[in-house]
Amino acid sequence: MNPPRRIALACLLAAPLVVWGQTGPWPSGPITVISPVQAGSAGDTTLRVVMQKMSENMNHSFAVENVVGAAGMIGLDRLSRSRPDGTTIGGISDSTLTYVPIIQKRANFNPLDTLDPVGVIAPSTWVLVAHPSVGVKTVDELVAKAKARPGQLNYASSGMGSSHHVVMEMFKAATGTRLLHIPYRGAAAALADVQGGQVQVMFSALSVALGAIETGKVVPLAVASTTRTPLLPQLPTVAEAVPGFSFGTWSGMLVPKGTPPAIVERLNQELNKAIQDPQVAATLAKLGVTPKAGTPKDLGDLIQSTRTKMKKVIQTANIQAE
Repeated sequence: MNPPRRIALACLLAAPLVVWGQTGPWPSGPITVISPVQAGSAGDTTLRVVMQKMSENMNHSFAVENVVGAAGMIGLDRLSRSRPDGTTIGGISDSTLTYVPIIQKRANFNPLDTLDPVGVIAPSTWVLVAHPSVGVKTVDELVAKAKARPGQLNYASSGMGSSHHVVMEMFKAATGTRLLHIPYRGAAAALADVQGGQVQVMFSALSVALGAIETGKVVPLAVASTTRTPLLPQLPTVAEAVPGFSFGTWSGMLVPKGTPPAIVERLNQELNKAIQDPQVAATLAKLGVTPKAGTPKDLGDLIQSTRTKMKKVIQTANIQAE
């Protein structure tokens, strides 16, 4: 990531949301936006970009609050217990909404029992990276080295049951390789140790790893999406070496169950307006994020289908909480 881009993003994340007037069916006071991940992570950065635009469009205050812990479940539970009056909303990742509860063995947990969907905020592209000392530049080279040294290469994740953990277990199952899992408390710490060479490889959100890729601190091997990314057009997809492999994450806006339909409808309209704004779309594109407008039902259906898919993945890879 070049210096101007880093400075601009830092200013955006640090800028306070200004209190404005408001119109339409809406609470009179500031809105708390729960972000159950670390500040500066891929999902949190995307959320703040979108919330800033919604604040400007609606002349209303949105204050993002990071409520972290238990792979996002603490923030999700906090949102579920909030009053359903529109004063608290959340930007929740797909992992927290779908497969983290399965890994944590929360029997019969369904987020739609306590939350109402508003809309998908944005899907994110993921990339497989390695420290230069590993001596690989392609997926095939990594697979060959891992098979030659079973269990000797290690990979970083942001914690047990995290997206970083799940996608690598999917990769291991698809390639028949063995790599040692080194969990961290957060994606930033995990990537830092890959950059430092303490850990060999990891899957990361492209928005988080882009700066390290541009400075040569890590070597990009492939993107996990079904198509190549415009940010790194020469970089192949994992599927070009491992047919059928794909992985991506997304986040959704949700509110406590029972929030008035008029508020849910307006939130959905304003969310779609914000992510379709040319400036917002351009900012998110530089982070490897491609927003797509949709309805509350679209998000609800996506949650259910992802839960079904990832349950099979977790069972096949035997992923368990530690």
